[in-house]
Amino acid sequence: MSTQVTFLLPNYIVQHATGGLLLGDFNNWNAELGFPLELTEDGSLQTTISLQPGQTYQYRYLLNDGRWENDDRAHSYSAAEGMFIENCVIHVTEQAETVTDTPVIKKATPKKAVAKKAAPAKKATPAPSVEKADLTKIEGIGKQIATLLNKNGILTYSQLSKASAKKLKEILDAAGPKFNVHVPASWPKQAKLAAAAKWEELETLQKELKGGK
Repeated sequence: MSTQVTFLLPNYIVQHATGGLLLGDFNNWNAELGFPLELTEDGSLQTTISLQPGQTYQYRYLLNDGRWENDDRAHSYSAAEGMFIENCVIHVTEQAETVTDTPVIKKATPKKAVAKKAAPAKKATPAPSVEKADLTKIEGIGKQIATLLNKNGILTYSQLSKASAKKLKEILDAAGPKFNVHVPASWPKQAKLAAAAKWEELETLQKELKGGK
């Protein structure tokens, strides 16, 4: 029998996002199969899905403002293979469980018959799509570095603009000597202009740069 698991991302992590997707091992990290997150009255996001008891799953949240976020109440965390990030981990138990500092796990029970007309089913919320930007438009970023950034959860100009130069350098250093010679100091500034479609300003800035520096 499957277990109903409620995933809840608190409002202090959600911030200004209004929706998103739950992605993980249970849907092969495929955004097209992601579980839509519903916004609650207190500003948190949540969704309930069926999982097999006795199994362990890794997961993360992809919000509709482009951010990838982790649940700070996950059971544990695991480094993502080949990436400079950690995934949340949940251990689905055989028995019903309610834990205040972890996602709430409730055992599925048959619904009681109700002697009234069932309400019309709500239409499923369309899954927000995150379209990858061409990061090679940023001076200093080639196809291989763009692929490396994508693997580390940086898919859009907005995400790149919010990444610190220190974090970007850590990603490059972790990828080895082929990448750690690059200096990403100007990438967030360039990405901010690209995200705002200020292409003329970006072109002017890039004329002053050499290899992204």
